Amino acid sequence: MIASPQPHLTAEEYLAWETQQETRHEYVNGAIIAMTGGSIAHNLLALNLYSALRPHLRQRGCVATVADVKVQVSSSIYYYPDLVVTCSDRDLQARQLIQDPCVIVEVLSPSTAANDRGDKFKNYRNLNSLQEYILIDSEKISIERYRRGEGRMWLYHPYTTGETLILESLEFECAIDQIYEGVSLEP
Repeated sequence: MIASPQPHLTAEEYLAWETQQETRHEYVNGAIIAMTGGSIAHNLLALNLYSALRPHLRQRGCVATVADVKVQVSSSIYYYPDLVVTCSDRDLQARQLIQDPCVIVEVLSPSTAANDRGDKFKNYRNLNSLQEYILIDSEKISIERYRRGEGRMWLYHPYTTGETLILESLEFECAIDQIYEGVSLEP
């Protein structure tokens, strides 16, 4: 969720400043963007996927975090994905941010969908560690998976009711209906 931008700071100034803030802020090329709260559906979708992933990741030596963990995309871009998975030793020892995510999940809302599909995905693709990018719609049952292919290619796979989300990089499968369990959608 995006709120009003704050004044421009250097990346170092942003990192120092943000540790003292009560709310989260993303940082993109000098611009600071305050993050607003999400809807109940938004929160439940991220938590449902996290709950399904967590036992599987524990066996693989990986971790998933939800919402409040910053990902360093570059020296001038820091985002807070809705869910991020890392198996990197560097990240498993880190305390402030993740640098080598293998899976990033964004829950779409009407105000964030264009950015999550556009600029964020463009920036996330520069992370060499990133293998899969997942977009979960909070308004209807629809999940999109982008998986890194050869070279600069990203392979697209849409999912809906009755199907199973497959995260090949983690050898993980989850029913779409399980991710949307208990989530109230607009009629």
